[in-house]
Amino acid sequence: MYNSTDPRASLATAKAGPAATEFAAAEYLRFYEMEPQENDANGRTWLGRGQNFIIAHTEAMPGAAFSRKSQADEYVVLLPDAKSSATIAWNGRTEAVSGYSIAFVPPGDSTVTMPDGGRVVRMFSTRSEDLAAACANAGAYAAHHPNIPPFQPWPTPKDGYRVRSYSLDVPDEPGRFGRIWRCTTFMVNVLPQERGPRDITKLSPHYHDDFEQCSLVLEGSFTHHIRWPWTPNLNAWRADDHALCASPSVTVIPPPAIHTSRAMEAGVNQLVDIFSPPRFDFSEKQGWVLNADDYPMPGVPGADK
Repeated sequence: MYNSTDPRASLATAKAGPAATEFAAAEYLRFYEMEPQENDANGRTWLGRGQNFIIAHTEAMPGAAFSRKSQADEYVVLLPDAKSSATIAWNGRTEAVSGYSIAFVPPGDSTVTMPDGGRVVRMFSTRSEDLAAACANAGAYAAHHPNIPPFQPWPTPKDGYRVRSYSLDVPDEPGRFGRIWRCTTFMVNVLPQERGPRDITKLSPHYHDDFEQCSLVLEGSFTHHIRWPWTPNLNAWRADDHALCASPSVTVIPPPAIHTSRAMEAGVNQLVDIFSPPRFDFSEKQGWVLNADDYPMPGVPGADK
């Protein structure tokens, strides 16, 4: 279903499981229209979730500090602006992380400090039950959503846990899709900025059998086009969505809905795609995951399962 110029056209075709018979709705969290879930001396934080993940989008005040005690698993810190740096303390060490970077923070006690304030996006698994309960759409996940298997983290790093950070300043490369990093709990694809509206003759409708996609809009706006399969049971049918979401916002796209996203603004449009746990198909593409040497895939000899 991809345009021939889309690098994803080279992905191996997944083996479809049993046909789905029930479907969840998409989740649209337009943070710019909502009151923040946290509003204090650290700044304003909006929280939204999917089945396996939580997104915390913060407009931080200078000196803001965000601590996690006895954190269950690894989490992500995304610093989308070059002017907004952070320090991350973990296990008795403090690491300086430049703006326009992504960092992975190990389980346990940690603190993320924003010396100059600015935007920061943190990503947690829903094992962080306190944050999951605080999400604006917590009620939508009172029951497990269909078609998503239980969450399984990926193997730990070959040389053990530590704070790891990577610059987002990575040039585009023909045949590679976006800029992808992974850890034990997440895969994050910081897509290239799109300047101007997307060509409507080169969209990329596709679907995922058994995992949600989280699309985080950081700049501009996108229309998310989503279509659910028809089944013999008319009661399970859902109308198509064509949802316009500006920035900042989070859209959670459920499996196996067909979907594609279209940049809308005349200026810069920036989308980040997020998956929890990481995707096998992207990981199997040589050179796509930029830190693949740091985090082994499941099933690799010597990997911690």
